[in-house]
Amino acid sequence: MNTHPPRPLRIAVAPSGFKGSLSAREAAEAIAEGLRRVAPDAETDLIPLVDGGEGTAEALAAATGGALHAVRATGPTGDPIASHFALLGTAAPGGPLAAAGSAGPAGAERTAVVEMAAVAGLSLVPPHRRDPGATTTRGVGELVRAALDCGARRILVGCGDSGTSDGGAGALQALGARLLDAAGRELPPGGRALTRLARIDPSGLDARLADTTLLVACNPFNVLCGPRGVARVFGPQKGATPEQVEELAAALDRWVTVLARDVLTGPAAPPDLRYGPGTGASGGLGAGLAALGGQLLPRFDVLRDGRGRDARLARADLVVTAEGALDGQTTRGKVPAEVARRAKAHGRPVLALAGTIGAGAHAVRGAGVDAYRGILPAPVALAEALDRGREFLTDATEEALRMILIGTRIDTGAGHHTSGHLGPHPGARSSPHASTHTSAARCPAPTEEPPAVRAVHG
Repeated sequence: MNTHPPRPLRIAVAPSGFKGSLSAREAAEAIAEGLRRVAPDAETDLIPLVDGGEGTAEALAAATGGALHAVRATGPTGDPIASHFALLGTAAPGGPLAAAGSAGPAGAERTAVVEMAAVAGLSLVPPHRRDPGATTTRGVGELVRAALDCGARRILVGCGDSGTSDGGAGALQALGARLLDAAGRELPPGGRALTRLARIDPSGLDARLADTTLLVACNPFNVLCGPRGVARVFGPQKGATPEQVEELAAALDRWVTVLARDVLTGPAAPPDLRYGPGTGASGGLGAGLAALGGQLLPRFDVLRDGRGRDARLARADLVVTAEGALDGQTTRGKVPAEVARRAKAHGRPVLALAGTIGAGAHAVRGAGVDAYRGILPAPVALAEALDRGREFLTDATEEALRMILIGTRIDTGAGHHTSGHLGPHPGARSSPHASTHTSAARCPAPTEEPPAVRAVHG
């Protein structure tokens, strides 16, 4: 006979951020608030995830005791903007960043994080100026140089949320390379100009790069060229017309031909800059950095926090993930799909929440998502959705968990019924769209610890 008292429900909360509305940390906290309204005794384990895009530098600086450094740099439209990079502290995360931090008083081995979205992201391109043939990654190279000036000799570049499609040409220019046309003239910024590229003069590249480990956290599903090349897949999202998409595809094909000939030298087995995993990251920035010796790494491996993320997912009774949108691209390296795959390896059920549900979202079920739903209670204007993102996410979480727990009360006639009571947290506001209380399952006897109410922040 089992004499152990029931333990609290364990829920792992592993969202990405909602671009323009919530950081990953804020999204995790909003979800946790919704969970507490229904299951105040639940143990919620917050595991906010960055994917290399917005918020990556800040998140890694906070996780390691590091700091952000403000820099004035060239934005994606060519105008100077306020940007930043991070120098990581000594409490470094695991994986390829495990050796981050300072190796000595001089800090010669300090690790910097350059977040391309902070200097060349789509959110930095006004809607009326969204022309991916003209935007530039020059600011990325300027941030890399600033990190080198601070003594960093290990630099992680987070790729994501880009507003560019120049193959990293601007970044290379900022680092000292000269991009020349047939007459020997410097090319202007932007991917469109690469159709005129005749040769690259790499002699002026910053000499410190030779002694620097360059890591690139990217989506390995993104490639530079071909039918699934970055111009064709993401060009329309950045404002390109069908004609501009084909123009960009041809320009990037020209770029990689010259890049491989004039810059990519030395490696015994040179990377495939056209179709290699991650070469299309951030409008082709992956290919440009790979030509400089950058290691293109799956972002969820290089950005793992070193605190047993997968083990924490395995320990949960339910995993909740979230992102701004679920659609046909989600299974190609986005946070909800990656979380679901890892949770499913341990047989854990997964709920996904999203700001919008787009075409092809049903494919996430194949990645391990058991159920998904949008967070908007009704059609609303984009500005309102962004402004009220936390409220909508919290309410949607509450309603979703209530529906899940209703299912645990159903008696199938085979003795599978439950008892127990879960209600709103004292003082918590209940969603007007949800019932005021519900009964729910008592969890199996604990195998590790007695009942507890504990919030774990990752």
